[in-house]
Order: sequence, then C-alpha cells, then structure tokens
Amino acid sequence: MANPLSKPTPVRPGVVTISTYLVLLFAFTQLLSLIMVISVSGSIRQGFQDAYEGTEDVETIGTVAVAFAVASVAVLLVLALVLVVLAMFNNRGRNGTRITTWVVGGILVCCVGGSAISGAAGASPGASGGGANAPSGEEIQRSMSDALPSWYGPANTAVNIVGLLALLAALILLALPKSNEFFRKPTAAWEPPTPGASYPGQPQASGQPGYPQSTGEPGYPSSGEPSYPPPATNRPDDTPPADRPGSTPPSTS
Repeated sequence: MANPLSKPTPVRPGVVTISTYLVLLFAFTQLLSLIMVISVSGSIRQGFQDAYEGTEDVETIGTVAVAFAVASVAVLLVLALVLVVLAMFNNRGRNGTRITTWVVGGILVCCVGGSAISGAAGASPGASGGGANAPSGEEIQRSMSDALPSWYGPANTAVNIVGLLALLAALILLALPKSNEFFRKPTAAWEPPTPGASYPGQPQASGQPGYPQSTGEPGYPSSGEPSYPPPATNRPDDTPPADRPGSTPPSTS
C-alpha cells in the first residue's frame, strides 16, 4: 500500500558531492602539513636554540617551540576531520550540519589563511621574540631560515594555499541554489490510495476490499457478501390444515 502522505526523497545534487570531495582534499593538506612539521622538528629546535644561545633554559625553549608548532598544525587537522564528518551528514541533506560546516570552515579559513600569508612572507613556525634578554623577531627568523631545509618554506606555502582554496570552494558550493533546494525540508505530498487497499484500522477480507473478515458466526458477512436473517420456520400460514379454525378433520372410517 502506498502512503497517502509520503515524503519525496530528494536527489543529492552534484555540487554537494563535489563539496564533500573538496573537504576531503582540505583534510589531506592538513595531514601533509603535520607530516612536514614533524619531519623538520629537529631543525625547528636547533634554530631556536641558536637564536637563544647564551640565555637560560635554551633546551627548554627549543622543546617548547617544537611542541607549539606541532600542536598548532594538529589542532587544524582535528578540525579538518570534524569537517569530514560534517560533510558525510551533508550528503544526507542535514541542514544543521551544513550550518555547522560554515562555522567550522570559517574558523579554518582564518587560521589557514593566516598561516599561508605568514609562509609567503617567510615566517617560520613558532618564531617570536620578546623579553629583556630574548632575541628579536628578526634574529629568530634569520636563525630559523638557516636551520630549516630550503624546501620547507615553498612546500608549506603551496600546501596551505591549496587547502585554503579547496575549503573556500567547498563552503561556496554549499550556498548555491541547488544546494539550498537539497537541504530544504521536504513537504508531504498526497498520493491517491491504491485500489484494493484498506485504510489503517480496517481489516481486509478475502475477495472484497474494506469489508471485515468473516468470523464464521451468524450475522457476520462472509467473503464480502452481506448476511440476512434465516427464514422463519413456524409462521402462522404454515399451520397444518387439521389445526386451522373452521377446517373439517378427515374421516377415519
């Protein structure tokens, strides 16, 4: 039986599917960033130790710089994985996850965009200056440039730019009119009942639609045919002639 108030199943448009693939690409770029930072962690430590040489706690400063650089990229990777989970629900037409995707994606656009700008300007991860006896930012930057391999800066900038463009495109695709139609809550569509189908609450008998089933007892319909009372057996018109008033009994001789 077809449901008279069935909801039409929306078809996922291609822009939503492409948006999901772009989110996966963004998460992959963040994974690459984490791998690159871990691979140059020794160079980061050495660069900070050279910059802070002659000050107290040189070893501690190098370790803190490496931990800060790795943790920063790891947080971005975790947020990227959250976006991947949200994208899976976006494929099912969940408007709430689409709004959450815009919120988390906007935060990541700011973070990755800032990292890409810093990388293009030549800044190194964790480079900062301050304090009375601490070296200046220019000295830290120069020391980090000498310690880091030459491929790290261009590769890190390229990965950040690719990830930023992929994330921006994914967020824009979720805002297109076709996406809005997909995420709009579907309305119930009325469908005429199928011939021969019974309505809820009414049992269906064999042979006739919409009639109660036969119970085998007098007074109940059987196989869809209405039941009538049985004919009377002792009507006044059926009295034997000998018992009728005014009738002559038959002779016995």
